[in-house]
Amino acid sequence: MFKLLHKVLFAGLVCALLAPAAAAFAAPKVGFLSGTTSQNEEEYRVATEMVEKYGADRVIHLTYPDMFMNEQETTIQQILNMATDPEVKAIFLNQAVPGCVAGIQKVKEFRPDIFFISNNAHEDPLLMASVNDIVLDADHPVRGEMAIPLAAKMGAKTYFHYSFPRHMSRPLNVERVGRIQRECEKYGITFVSVNAPDPTGDAGVAGTQQFMIEDIPRQVAKYGNDSVFFGTNVSMMEPMIRSAVNAKAMVIDLCDPSPYLGYPGALGISIPSEKRGDVAFALDAIQTKLNEAGVTGRFATPAVPYTLGVSRAAVEYCFDVAEGRIKGYDRAHMESLIRKNLGQDTQIRTYNEETGNFLLTAGEYYLFDKK
Repeated sequence: MFKLLHKVLFAGLVCALLAPAAAAFAAPKVGFLSGTTSQNEEEYRVATEMVEKYGADRVIHLTYPDMFMNEQETTIQQILNMATDPEVKAIFLNQAVPGCVAGIQKVKEFRPDIFFISNNAHEDPLLMASVNDIVLDADHPVRGEMAIPLAAKMGAKTYFHYSFPRHMSRPLNVERVGRIQRECEKYGITFVSVNAPDPTGDAGVAGTQQFMIEDIPRQVAKYGNDSVFFGTNVSMMEPMIRSAVNAKAMVIDLCDPSPYLGYPGALGISIPSEKRGDVAFALDAIQTKLNEAGVTGRFATPAVPYTLGVSRAAVEYCFDVAEGRIKGYDRAHMESLIRKNLGQDTQIRTYNEETGNFLLTAGEYYLFDKK
């Protein structure tokens, strides 16, 4: 009896002594906050891809609520939930919806060591740059400016910009529309601004989509089909493309740069599991459907899926920090990962001189003009 008790006590002592050492060598984790499939399927899918790549024990994936404007406390709590795990060393917020600034600030009170990267920041850019280690976003102003010469080449006479007050309170969106208007004037294209329902409002996503379905045919009837349509929200993309195809109008740009956004759903394209991430396959499939619809040369897309690429780059950077390969913000390393995942010709600039850690990216457009 005494020998058995001695063995139990000895085993317990060994476990107690080894526990801190085991914890010290535990594999570090990365948190990933994304939207759900109803808000942005691409960001949700890339989050699950990261879980599959690194393991569910290494990537903690949580989602922010669909009605994030009214449920900011839930977003804050989700960030706190990830940060309470002592093995989480870095967190990627994609999208950084309202509530993320407060969430980061609360985390910093008890975990100042956690490294934060935010993508698609909804809150004030200078504030986001101050609380995050790195902020990433598509360069919406430059992309908007780049789209207009292509629109002119395609024969566009009118450019329609669909948005709502919440989105137009964001500085990058304001700068984009200003550049679009200036370029439209330069190329003799009529610019038309349309106020659409906010998908986070009472009518929800369905209300926004129904508005797009009903309004685009009205605008084509009034202005003609040499009209380009653009919207600032993900939920607008599929009905916008479908309506523009039916009206034989034009679409050049998407609110989030990616050929996977809107086109597959609007055109009835199913991407086989073995072809996921195969951009060339997606572009060819879209081209075939547009040819069949008789709208060859009237549609374009950002050539590389931004959300997929930048998320892969951000998570890799997070693990580089978590595992000690990088200390803090290394702009050259971040840019190298962005170009690795978005293409070597990707344009990268900072938001302004005060925000060296806020990087904006822009890539080329792909015109569906192949027969």
